[in-house]
Amino acid sequence: MEKRASWNSKIGFILASAGSAIGLGAIWKFPYVIAANGGGAFLFIFIIFTLLIGFPLLLAEFVIGRHGETNSTQAFSKVTGRKIFDIIGHLGNIGVFLLLSFYSVIGGWILLYVIRTLYALLPGSGTTEYDELFGMLISQPLYALLGQFTFIALTALIVMAGIEKGIERASKAMMPLLFIFFMIMIIRSVTLPGSMAGISYFLKPDFTSLNGDSILFALGQSFFSLSVGFGGMLTYASYLKKDADLVQSGITVVGLNILVTILAGLAIFPATAALDIDNAEGPGLLFVVLPYVFDQLPLGQLFYLIFLLLFLFAAITSAINLMEINVSNAMKGDDTKRRRSVVIVSLLLFIVGIPAALSFGVLADTKFLAGTFFDNTDYLVSNILLPIGALAFSLFTGYVLDKRIAEDEMVIDGKYRGLFKVWTALLRYVIPLVIIVVMGSLLFK
Repeated sequence: MEKRASWNSKIGFILASAGSAIGLGAIWKFPYVIAANGGGAFLFIFIIFTLLIGFPLLLAEFVIGRHGETNSTQAFSKVTGRKIFDIIGHLGNIGVFLLLSFYSVIGGWILLYVIRTLYALLPGSGTTEYDELFGMLISQPLYALLGQFTFIALTALIVMAGIEKGIERASKAMMPLLFIFFMIMIIRSVTLPGSMAGISYFLKPDFTSLNGDSILFALGQSFFSLSVGFGGMLTYASYLKKDADLVQSGITVVGLNILVTILAGLAIFPATAALDIDNAEGPGLLFVVLPYVFDQLPLGQLFYLIFLLLFLFAAITSAINLMEINVSNAMKGDDTKRRRSVVIVSLLLFIVGIPAALSFGVLADTKFLAGTFFDNTDYLVSNILLPIGALAFSLFTGYVLDKRIAEDEMVIDGKYRGLFKVWTALLRYVIPLVIIVVMGSLLFK
């Protein structure tokens, strides 16, 4: 008999969902994009698009997940009675597996840097040429694979403990710590002489910097940033009790995601401006620029360690959701199979991710299509599978899902009835067109 777990509290579900949405991109890439595309002007447009595009897709996953009360590869047939639609869940299952296979590589780099920074806190350890250090760590097969394996193992231990004792407990610990670490970093950053120039660079509205490309990016980011399209939020919602307010939960998740992006910018740009350091994004920011920045501050390595832990928490909370999708589909609702499913999924993730982990070393010269194994996996997931998944969710919820089911899940004693009508119209007519445009721009740029 099926033994399905559930969240112990509403806040646990919200924090876990927010943790899934708050990934590395929200901290090391998106703040830079905001600053380079009009600051507050771009941020305003992104928020509007998030409410019109990302939020409805998030609610679609919530509705299907809670009503189905099962894994993502069976939820669609359960709510419609037609197995053909389970292909949406299978597509998402493949997508998150591939995503975590290379996401875990980056998570491994962070773990390696945590160890290196702990060593740097010891007396006489000195400083290093950080670009050379980064190149060495990611190119050495032993380091790259060890970091990847350790990150997957750490994620697996949390998922193995289950929804309440593992994922919920970890989210309740890591998410508050993430915000605490953010506040520590922001206070340190904005109190540096000359920091206001960085705040101005990040948030000053500049509508002249907005163009077609930046607006298109804001559209795409509005659903990319919330991790919708692969069934992660569906999976989390399937463990949710019936008395939870889906709309309120969705608004909270969206709000926390936007807040983290703003906090990341306030932590990074004032410090780089105060120390006259060129701004960067992605791995270059975390592993090359920021270590140099903190080296110039009193107790700099300690603050850099805090920053690394912040990134690690963001990476793990996202990875937990990605792994849980695969584990949930493997268990098929029977939580007694969780331990075995986690072990199998973790081993497969590590094996499939080996080419991506070695793409910066022994396999660096092996290139095809989009580039290295890492590049191709990233391209396939981000530019093809994720937009297709988001489009499928939109069309399924707008045209296939019984309207009464959706209304029963969303509307509470007449509350949100007007929102429900707008939500349905967006999923049917607006969001599919937006996703097609964004996907086309990604494939043909």
